[in-house]
Amino acid sequence: MISEPELVGGGGFERPEVLTEAPPPRPPRPPRPPSARRPWLWALGGAVVASAVWGGGLYAYEVRKPPGPDLGGYKEAGDLCAEAKLEALAGALGKRFQAGDGPVMDEPAVHHRSCSLAFGSLETGYQANVSYTLHKVTDPGPEFGAWGKYHELGTPIDGVGEKALFDERGGEGGELKVLDGQVEIELSLYRQYATDANGDVIQETDPIDLSGIEVPMTQDVLALMAELKK
Repeated sequence: MISEPELVGGGGFERPEVLTEAPPPRPPRPPRPPSARRPWLWALGGAVVASAVWGGGLYAYEVRKPPGPDLGGYKEAGDLCAEAKLEALAGALGKRFQAGDGPVMDEPAVHHRSCSLAFGSLETGYQANVSYTLHKVTDPGPEFGAWGKYHELGTPIDGVGEKALFDERGGEGGELKVLDGQVEIELSLYRQYATDANGDVIQETDPIDLSGIEVPMTQDVLALMAELKK
């Protein structure tokens, strides 16, 4: 049983003892060594390093990436009419005349030149059209056969470039289309006619037998291919 507290000195309670002393202070924290950095500083440093590595890798990739397809030594044509001498056709058809330049294309992906030439006579002889297309990005090979079929070039010619197709155009001329790697060359030949004031056709020169015309056309295309690689 809990007893009542005793009275001290005639009537009051004895004052209880109160602990007022504070606990001793903690010892000071030792200084942080220089190598002990905050975690977020490490994370920030890692991000900077990763960014530098990524940038360096991207730069190295840009330097090392392939420059484009192999052009096989072909260059852009300056004056195609001057480079297309067509001496074999001139030997078969007569003196060569330059008739004029055709459309020009100079783009990062494609370089194209064309020109017209005449043989025998500017008015009534035979006219040749030459075109040269250098594909600097895409491969023209998969489409070459399709275009040859579209233009009804059904006779393959061996020994000219990668592929060559020809048609004699009913004995009135001929058309030869050649693929050599990234390059397409086309040489077409047809007979010209003169007309009078009424529009009637006048043939002022005797027609030439063009059987076997693919031989001089092939020789001239081979010479042009060599010229375009100089």
